[in-house]
Amino acid sequence: MRDKSPIGKISPFVIFLLVVIGLWLTFKPYSRFTRNPDATPRAITARGELAADEQNTIEIFRENSPAVVYVTSIALRRGMFSLNAVEIPQGTGSGFVWDNEGRIVTNYHVISDANRVQVTMADQSTWKAVLVGAAPDKDLAVLQISAPEQRLKPITIGSSSDLLVGQKVFAIGNPFGLDQTITTGIISALNREINSITGRTIRGVIQTDAAINPGNSGGPLLDSAGRLIGVNTAIYSPSGAYAGIGFAVPVDEVNRVIPQLIRHGKLIKPGIGASLADERVASRLGIDGILILNVETGGPAQSAGLRPTTQYRGDIVLGDVILAIAGKKVRSFDELRYELEKFKVGDEVIVSINRDGQVLDVTVELGPIN
Repeated sequence: MRDKSPIGKISPFVIFLLVVIGLWLTFKPYSRFTRNPDATPRAITARGELAADEQNTIEIFRENSPAVVYVTSIALRRGMFSLNAVEIPQGTGSGFVWDNEGRIVTNYHVISDANRVQVTMADQSTWKAVLVGAAPDKDLAVLQISAPEQRLKPITIGSSSDLLVGQKVFAIGNPFGLDQTITTGIISALNREINSITGRTIRGVIQTDAAINPGNSGGPLLDSAGRLIGVNTAIYSPSGAYAGIGFAVPVDEVNRVIPQLIRHGKLIKPGIGASLADERVASRLGIDGILILNVETGGPAQSAGLRPTTQYRGDIVLGDVILAIAGKKVRSFDELRYELEKFKVGDEVIVSINRDGQVLDVTVELGPIN
């Protein structure tokens, strides 16, 4: 049956036309509000003075950013289709000016695999850098650039011995290659332990929630007075990006290590001149302490009368077992090394030992570790 209603006789074009007219009538009253040929910018509302903490942050960045540099490590690689060596950027990080002679402090892991290193300063000038010295166990390194003194602004050194959890801190660096970035946070914890690139433990580390991302490594961690209190060295993050946990080597350790790297090219570590048994070996033997295996001829241990492990008529005669250094108990090589690093070469320390079941205190003059 055919549709005899009036609506059925209306063509689709007419329906479309009616819809368009309806829309035009609906929105026509508002069209006069959509455009105005006389429109001008709105008046600006005065914001007033910056808050005191904002002014402090701005001042810290203004004063310290000229000391922060961008470090690029470059490696040599063979070309895929030729035997020619080509330079490839290996990684990036941050650093800071240490003194007026052009020395730059950064993390060792930033430049560890580099064939060539270049440093870009805050004024965007780029300089070839050479390695002065490195302390891989501390993840610290010193570079040298030939920039003139007027371009150099050494960072201000603070102290880490009096830091408090909750204290405000600032990190300046070049995360992901972004130039001159500042982030802020607090000291989340003190006396943390992390592993260096060599696997050795770095103790007394500062933990902070200031955003530290790849590229921030080697940059300064500052207190609210704008003083260096640490060198940003690592983050804890499953994804490799900021996750609220960053770590910095404390400045007191940095200020102890860097002068030695400048003087000697390496960290001169004090030791007792003895080789020690692996902790697992001592544990299997039921020894509670650190067993001395050998002593260096003419070294501190031998001069102090410490006994090495020997063999007599086919039987192994265990040597002295180190129990404590200057009254601090030690049960591992890391603990021994940490206690000895509190002293310097030439210092005399009391080494407590177990010799044939008897506890003795022996005075040992520390010598450099070979």
